[in-house]
Amino acid sequence: MKLHEIDPGWKDFATPRQIQVIDAVLEHGWAGAQKRLGLASPRNLYSSIERARDTAARQGYSPRHDMTKTVPEGYHVRGVSTYYDADGNVQSQWVKSHADYEKQLQMMREAVEAIAETIPKAKKTPDVKKHLNQDLLNLYIITDYHLGMKSWHEETGDDWDLSIAEDLIYNWFEYAIAAAPDTEVGVFCQLGDFTHFDSLEAVTPTSRHQLDADSRAQKMARIAIRVYRRVIACMLKKHKHVHVIVADANHDPMGSIWCREWIEAHYEEEPRVTVDLGADGYYCYEHGDVSLFFHHGHKRKPNNIDDVFAAKFRDVFGRTKYSFGHMGHLHHKELKETNLMVVEQHRTLAAKDAYAARGGYLAGRDAPVITYHKEYGQVAKLDISPEMVGG
Repeated sequence: MKLHEIDPGWKDFATPRQIQVIDAVLEHGWAGAQKRLGLASPRNLYSSIERARDTAARQGYSPRHDMTKTVPEGYHVRGVSTYYDADGNVQSQWVKSHADYEKQLQMMREAVEAIAETIPKAKKTPDVKKHLNQDLLNLYIITDYHLGMKSWHEETGDDWDLSIAEDLIYNWFEYAIAAAPDTEVGVFCQLGDFTHFDSLEAVTPTSRHQLDADSRAQKMARIAIRVYRRVIACMLKKHKHVHVIVADANHDPMGSIWCREWIEAHYEEEPRVTVDLGADGYYCYEHGDVSLFFHHGHKRKPNNIDDVFAAKFRDVFGRTKYSFGHMGHLHHKELKETNLMVVEQHRTLAAKDAYAARGGYLAGRDAPVITYHKEYGQVAKLDISPEMVGG
């Protein structure tokens, strides 16, 4: 890249460091900028400026290519069609853009965090009066619940809609809480894809696959919040401490963000409720000699996730004796024991949608409550199906 080719307009799309590099090169030249910034190689200057140039082009700014119409924050240019006359003058131009998913997600995260500051706080609840086993922990796992999905039994084998889904999860938790031991700690792990879609459109966020949806997005969100409040309230009657995990997933990445932030804000004054606010899709809970790890399964598979858990939570993994990984995403059971831990992939309580039924994905339906002992690891597990709770 020659000095005269550097466009000061690139600074409007650059990072602070890239702006510093552009200014230094324009003022002092390549050699002078390298010396002034203390860089070992001029290649660092070139790379920094090239990244600023490329970012500007993705936003629609590249005057040497007759591109000056930029797109708003949260979007990228997908293509530009420019029409010239016989003399080479621009006659018209069509700028095609698409959503910058990662940028929009970051913008929405910031909005959710701001809204969470105004959410009403839950009042502190009285402690549980009955004797609770301090050595035991109950883990309640719900994954791929797809609240908001529509399924017709003649096509899929079972009916599913918002009303059925809401009734079933209440019945499931009532049964699970009654059947599980009276433990001091209860972990509510919502392992991802709790809601079926993530916007006003019933499509998957990244691939934009059309989904079978029941009702409207606002109604789905209202019921989701109601479910969380009621489930947590029930668990507080059973356990002294309730820990909540809302995992990132592929169907509802934004939904998982606002749920985590809402729960944290709502229970801010309730010391008996804690929320994992992890933002990278991997979660951990430590209970004595037991470490529990969680990931939805859309980024890593059961056969190659144990080392990721161990590396991400190195301290916890190093000081615990028994480690268990939990995953969802594929809607069927799989249990794998490695040299590092036991990794279990869980079924869903939800009915199949048309895509799964027609594709021959016919796994059973259930969700587990698993009991762990501080010294001995897993000591009990109950798989509860919809039929067991009248679903």
